[in-house]
Amino acid sequence: MKMVCRLLTVLTLSLLPVAAAAQDFPSKPIKLIVPFPAGGPNDIIARIVGQRISELTKQPVVIDNRGGAGGALGTDAVAKAAPDGYTIGIVNCGALAINQSMENVPYETLKDLAPVTLVVTVPEMLVVASNVPAKNMSELVALAKAQPGKLNFASTGPGSLPHLAGELLKLTARIDIAHVPYRGAAPAINDLLGQQVQMTFLDLPAILPHIRSGTLKPIALGTDARAPTAPDVPTTFELGMPELRIENWYGMIAPAATPPAIVAALHKITTAALADPAVKEKLAEQGLTTVGNSPEQFRDFIASETAKWAKVIKDAGVATTK
Repeated sequence: MKMVCRLLTVLTLSLLPVAAAAQDFPSKPIKLIVPFPAGGPNDIIARIVGQRISELTKQPVVIDNRGGAGGALGTDAVAKAAPDGYTIGIVNCGALAINQSMENVPYETLKDLAPVTLVVTVPEMLVVASNVPAKNMSELVALAKAQPGKLNFASTGPGSLPHLAGELLKLTARIDIAHVPYRGAAPAINDLLGQQVQMTFLDLPAILPHIRSGTLKPIALGTDARAPTAPDVPTTFELGMPELRIENWYGMIAPAATPPAIVAALHKITTAALADPAVKEKLAEQGLTTVGNSPEQFRDFIASETAKWAKVIKDAGVATTK
């Protein structure tokens, strides 16, 4: 009994510094890594959320843009940072759930990173060029089946979410369309507007101006609920294609060895920021839906998304560099 008491005392004393650190957290500036260049969606989200976190904590939140390798460089920087809660990241679906199935990245998401919370989701919209003679999904599928291999779809690069979205469409609708990769959304949209490619899946905010101007035709939104910013566009669920659920998402992560109490503190601060009406409004203006779930729920979500896209990559025979 004395031995047990001694062990409990040692354990309790060993946890006191962590508890104290969590209670005082944060007591200095937080570095928020964004694994993409400034000005993009990931950067905009991080700056909106980071500003509110800074206001709530009375500590600076410093945005550190570390682009490269489809988000892998910045994500790896978070994984290798000191696990004290002062270096964290807001990272997208590709870097956390897709890259590992496409290439050899220097981290394993659920082994080397601690999920904090899912920050936002953004639906992918399927659109077609103005000269494509299809106004809806059934007409588009019929057109593709009548001309196997003749239609093509643009993406933001091999292994990107738009690429895998197109592959999932092929598998779901049993159609044969060709993949045309681009180096980012802007050149893909330009060639779509120029009618050099026929269709693409992209984040709703990126193509909403072209939907409103009538230069691109919307076909479907890859979610179960219509978007307030595009209320007339049907969802894939409405169209009887629930497996064609395609959303981009961004979540907060920390190094894997970050103490649970610090992760809990980060979660509390971040969800408080996401609950702020002004933050919600700013993110909604970007076509984003705030989430703010628990670390456990976010971990399960990452695992589910990783398995989903790994299966698409395998079933579609997507070339990888692993």
